[in-house]
Amino acid sequence: MTRKITANLYMTIDGRGEFPKYPGSDLPSGDPNEPDEFFRRMWTDRYSDVTTVVMGRRSFVGHRRVHSLKGRKPSDPKFMFDYSRFLDKVEKVCLSHRLKALDWENSRVMKGDLAKVIAKLKAEKGGNIILEGGPRLIQEVIRRNLADDYWFLIMPVVYGRGPRYWGAMTAQTNLKLLSATSMRYGEVVLHYEAVREKSPSKRK
Repeated sequence: MTRKITANLYMTIDGRGEFPKYPGSDLPSGDPNEPDEFFRRMWTDRYSDVTTVVMGRRSFVGHRRVHSLKGRKPSDPKFMFDYSRFLDKVEKVCLSHRLKALDWENSRVMKGDLAKVIAKLKAEKGGNIILEGGPRLIQEVIRRNLADDYWFLIMPVVYGRGPRYWGAMTAQTNLKLLSATSMRYGEVVLHYEAVREKSPSKRK
């Protein structure tokens, strides 16, 4: 069974990979120990089928510092401890030419052409794969149409600064909308599937 590649994107309306403050962003969305809609869809619901998380160097180092169990604060909500246990357990792939000391269990470094790295991961045994690499990595994934589906969290802010998800494309990429969910404070969670062109059947 082929491993599915999912790309996660967290962006402002103008495509910036930032987490700015906006009305409601600092307010609880319900039970503080339960994940909100976007977190549940992008992460909690995936715990049972994802066995590999791929990150760029900066994203890897940031996740290790904040989201490993070692980095957790006692005051953090229960669902964030669950998230940390998930991250500690799964295989983590850091895409880097520079990082040597990973200092996080179940981690390894891969480098080289991104399409070849993803093809190699898909050929290995395991469950599905999440790309959680930040705008620079995900921009290349989008440009080269490497993911099977995409989860977007779009925040109700036109920010005007920060790294961009969008860049020059070499070809058009078509996506099929699978679901759209609006959240309490104006965020939108979108789930798209990549539309692949079917290879023409060979005539006998």
